[in-house]
Amino acid sequence: MSEVIILVIIVAAALLFFNREWIRNRFSPVQHKNYTMDDQFNSDRREREKEIDRLLSKMGKNGVNDLSAKDRKRLDELSKM
Repeated sequence: MSEVIILVIIVAAALLFFNREWIRNRFSPVQHKNYTMDDQFNSDRREREKEIDRLLSKMGKNGVNDLSAKDRKRLDELSKM
């Protein structure tokens, strides 16, 4: 009986060892990180462009009058960067 328990423990340890990457990714996934200054710059630039596009599409056909004061101020700040 004790041999069976020892065998089960060894098999479980082997399974855990060979599947450790899957287990690690399953319970604590790696988040995307910016590895260089260029990556960080490009990421920030894409975020600014997305926000500018959102504000410009919000303007629609009526122009700047469709934007709130807060949105106009933010668009002005983003255009100066």
